[in-house]
Amino acid sequence: MVDCHTGIELYEKAKKIIPGGTQLLSKRPEMFLPDQWPAYYRKCNGVEVIDLDGNRFIDMSICGVGACILGYADPDVDSAVKTAIDQGTMSTLNCPEEVELAELMCELHPWAEMVRYARAGGEAMSVAVRIARAATGRDRVAFCGYHGWHDWYLSSNLSDDSNLDGQLLPGLSPSGIPRSLNATAIPFQYNQPESLDSIISEYGDSIGAIVMEPLRHTKPEEGFLQYVRETADRLGAVLIFDEVTSGWRMNSGGIHMLYAVNPDIAVFAKGISNGYPMAAIIGIRSVMEAAQRTFISSTYWTEKIGPVAALTAIKKMISENVPAHLNETGNLVRAIWARMSEQYGLTINVHGIPPLSILTFDYGERSQVIHTLFTQEMLNRGFLASKAFYATYAHKEGHVEAYEKAVKEVFQIIADAVRANNGEQLLNGPVAHSGFKRLA
Repeated sequence: MVDCHTGIELYEKAKKIIPGGTQLLSKRPEMFLPDQWPAYYRKCNGVEVIDLDGNRFIDMSICGVGACILGYADPDVDSAVKTAIDQGTMSTLNCPEEVELAELMCELHPWAEMVRYARAGGEAMSVAVRIARAATGRDRVAFCGYHGWHDWYLSSNLSDDSNLDGQLLPGLSPSGIPRSLNATAIPFQYNQPESLDSIISEYGDSIGAIVMEPLRHTKPEEGFLQYVRETADRLGAVLIFDEVTSGWRMNSGGIHMLYAVNPDIAVFAKGISNGYPMAAIIGIRSVMEAAQRTFISSTYWTEKIGPVAALTAIKKMISENVPAHLNETGNLVRAIWARMSEQYGLTINVHGIPPLSILTFDYGERSQVIHTLFTQEMLNRGFLASKAFYATYAHKEGHVEAYEKAVKEVFQIIADAVRANNGEQLLNGPVAHSGFKRLA
């Protein structure tokens, strides 16, 4: 068994002085392996993570929650950032790199004409929604998918506290959201145009924006994205594609390009800058110019590191054809899951695009126990592993081969546990959380 006591002890201390224990729900140890997950890292490089106790792990999980497409501490990106630091990262004047990045984003997305910046996905989505509302003069937003923590999004749960459950994370509370925002954000279901129709029939021309992830776990059915585009045009609403998670993985730029459906605004963050805070909101001129009619401004949106990191990461992803590597690696991992589940008679489901592959053990109420057992046993074999595998450019053949050997051993343990119905007895701690829960 891996000894991660220092990280576990520090996390117990953190929960007493940091509400929620950490800044990101997706990094809570309770989401992986309560009372066992190492929680903190001392160093990371490529796909290797070293925890506070000196344990070395290969990250075959969410890899910085998808922020490091090139891998941890990519030498090219880090070198460019270090140069930027030596030159000074903040001044009374603006950094020229933000203009160069805007030109590159519009070159990669010929439909786009203007660009604004932020430093995180959630805030960038709030900027996009603000611009859309300013451009249309309408308050309501029809949305599909997960779009962050801000008021405009969480307000959906004011009218029904389960509205957001099917959008990725169940149990999100609208506590602290003004009640006056009730019915300003209304969810529809992916690949179900009738659910969008029902919103249109009720709220009609009060809808200023349609917001959605063009793809997360399921590919769009034939004509679905086109129908949403046509619906936005018919309403005079702004169509916003959230590419925070999907962008740069299947192709260089937004995944919407593969489906030949252009939005009015697209939002990028996370993988755009390989671990450095950066986000871009790109769009058509007639919509984006509305940003000048509303106040959208922040000091640290003008610092130099984000644009420099993004420029370097994007250029490398293009020159090295990184999306092809991500797809190949993701498909290799999916093949391992398929082979091992067949060999040991396990019932699994695999979904998502190859670079963002999701493994689901299909055993009803016992599924979460089995997932927790999988994470526990993989951790004991030197892997950070969970329901998701986010491929990076730093994942090489040797990492996949070592992962396959560990999965073979762990799937055998799981198969025995399923037959004996004793999975929970094999856990060395509580079952992992599956959604948002208040921590004790």
